[in-house]
Amino acid sequence: MKHRAGTDKSLTSTWARQTQMVRAGSMRSNFDEMGEALFLTSAFAYENAEEAEARFDGRKEGFTYSRQTNPTVAMFESRMALLEGADVGRATGTGMAAMTAALLCYLRSGDHIIGARAAFGSCRWLMDELLPRYGIETTVVDGTSLDAWKAAIRPNTRMFFMETPANPTLDLVDIQAVADMAHAVGAKLVVDNVFATPVLQLPMAHGADIVCYSTTKHIDGQGRCLGGIVLCDKEFDEKHLYPFYRHTGCAMSPFNAWVMLKGLETMGIRVNAMCDNADKLAAAVAERLEDVRHPSLARFKQPELAAKQMSRGGTMVIFCLPGGRDQAFKFLNALQIVDISNNLGDSRSIATHCWSTTHKALSEEARLEVGVTPGLIRFSVGLEDGDDLVKDVMQALDAAGV
Repeated sequence: MKHRAGTDKSLTSTWARQTQMVRAGSMRSNFDEMGEALFLTSAFAYENAEEAEARFDGRKEGFTYSRQTNPTVAMFESRMALLEGADVGRATGTGMAAMTAALLCYLRSGDHIIGARAAFGSCRWLMDELLPRYGIETTVVDGTSLDAWKAAIRPNTRMFFMETPANPTLDLVDIQAVADMAHAVGAKLVVDNVFATPVLQLPMAHGADIVCYSTTKHIDGQGRCLGGIVLCDKEFDEKHLYPFYRHTGCAMSPFNAWVMLKGLETMGIRVNAMCDNADKLAAAVAERLEDVRHPSLARFKQPELAAKQMSRGGTMVIFCLPGGRDQAFKFLNALQIVDISNNLGDSRSIATHCWSTTHKALSEEARLEVGVTPGLIRFSVGLEDGDDLVKDVMQALDAAGV
């Protein structure tokens, strides 16, 4: 591989973020291709046995096996690390593989983790079900309450875990304040930044140690491929993340990494356009419903924190129908443009009934605890014409009797 300007951090760090999203991390082969090359290979050859030994013991740079490193995946990891302000990125097969790796690579039996209770269903499952199986103590708290975080700290607390904004309630957590608490007791803070994306929020700038993404969402942005990534500093990677990543086989495929690289080129443009539509839709729905959540609305409960941490309100609009599940289903079934699905961050707008889909694996008590009610709709705003989206939602609300 030839090294080009895209791999020179002293240069790429001076570029504007949109330039970084298009060019950072790029390497070219001897063919001097314009687009990133797709290296669909499981292993790599060596000139001689001495070179093979040198690569495996770290004395010589180079690729060995795609479960560990791959040129296409490395380009994606490098670009994401630069965008996030991290030393290292490790791309995984799915977003949940990223969340699982970030926690299990570090925590041991007897350790304690504190997590915000408002979270994606599978993230709550990690906290409630998986970690305790391995002797890891867990406590879930109201993430919006700094007093709750502080009260949950134990002598064996090693990690804090949050989503902000939370999926699907849009609850915000003060990243800097929780990071300060974590660091005061020698713990690490892990932030799932999926809803905000690196376009709107950079958790490491507010003290986070590890940032995770489901790259399936806004980073791909067009509903094509699964993926995830964990971003961290060099020490955490060398001591904890990379050994876990290498030996458990959670690596992203080169093809999916190539798709993610293409998605990054347009992510900034897409996310900002989606935010424009989300602002418009939230304002329109707020005229019809009492419980509508989006940081652009005057009624949003945490406006100061949103302004402190996020550059815009985001692409997700949450609203609750007073008639519960039946009314929510009537609304969903009446949509003519918007799709019913469980994905988000897509260029196509998507409406999700979280009670019966994304959070279904949780008990009814746990769903209510995280703020998922039978009437809640998670609306991922896409790139359609904003007026068309408003008209479609309004007619669906009419059909549902709102």
